[in-house]
Amino acid sequence: MASKRPLLRENIHRLFDEAVSTDLGPGIVSLIESRATHAQIREVPVERILPNPAQPRLSYEEDSLTELANSIREHGVLQPILVRPIGSQYELIAGERRWRASRLANRESIPAIVVDFDEETALEVSIIENLQREDVSPLEEAGMYRKMTDLGYSVRQLAQKIGKDKGYVENRLRLAEAPAEIRELVSVRKDTISHAYELMKLTDDRLRRRLAKRVAAGELSLAKLRAITGGDEGEPVATKGPRRRARTMAGSLAAARHADDALVDTKGKLASAVDELVDLLRHPDVIEQIPDVNRSNLAKYLTITRLKLENAIAILRAGLAE
Repeated sequence: MASKRPLLRENIHRLFDEAVSTDLGPGIVSLIESRATHAQIREVPVERILPNPAQPRLSYEEDSLTELANSIREHGVLQPILVRPIGSQYELIAGERRWRASRLANRESIPAIVVDFDEETALEVSIIENLQREDVSPLEEAGMYRKMTDLGYSVRQLAQKIGKDKGYVENRLRLAEAPAEIRELVSVRKDTISHAYELMKLTDDRLRRRLAKRVAAGELSLAKLRAITGGDEGEPVATKGPRRRARTMAGSLAAARHADDALVDTKGKLASAVDELVDLLRHPDVIEQIPDVNRSNLAKYLTITRLKLENAIAILRAGLAE
């Protein structure tokens, strides 16, 4: 069997070369080449295809499926799906949207790459194929990462496989294990993923649930939430200084204008941040929601900030005295 593997790999690779319209990534093709025992392209009856019971996708937008079905009625299925034989039927591995849309379009058959391999490989291919989609929700993505680690992938291996940063994968895995109210928040509002990570810092279940509801209702900005959790902005607070210019009159004037614009911009951001913080702290309910430890840390942080501001004032006054 070992001697047949190189030839089998070559035949499978040629198969995917012929299926130039397939949207399977090179990582998936490589995985199939290394594990498949047989592969071919054929028209498969739509009704003989079974959905993947381990399908990692949780939902599909109906409008999107309808649009795809209309396109299939007019142009046919341009990209073959991926299936594996199960007795007299076929189990879907990749291309579920095309299969569902083909059913909506009342097609009798669909072009498919039929590959013979085990359940574990089928699950890996299905997960990796879905992770390459742009419309995967954060929760779906988190669940897929968890399944991949259950299959034996380390965080580093998984990050390399899907082309993501290791820290990105670790954060999504945290989301997979997040409390129910946080997962519900992200499922309702995908734009609250940063809020979710902040909420996961809280150990007080009751407080976390209350804050999650406020975030879902749009009552709590990320900056205000970070003030409560004691989290950092995670953004640079200063920009790089202007590049050194030649000592010419034009260069000096340009540098002065750049510095002046930067100071005006920074002053505006500082005033806005202070006003927002003071306005936030004036609400008794907000103060009550901040744990004692975080309240103490915030007070220390503001004290340090005050010292920095006093230092900036001293620098300005010294410059005026010269």
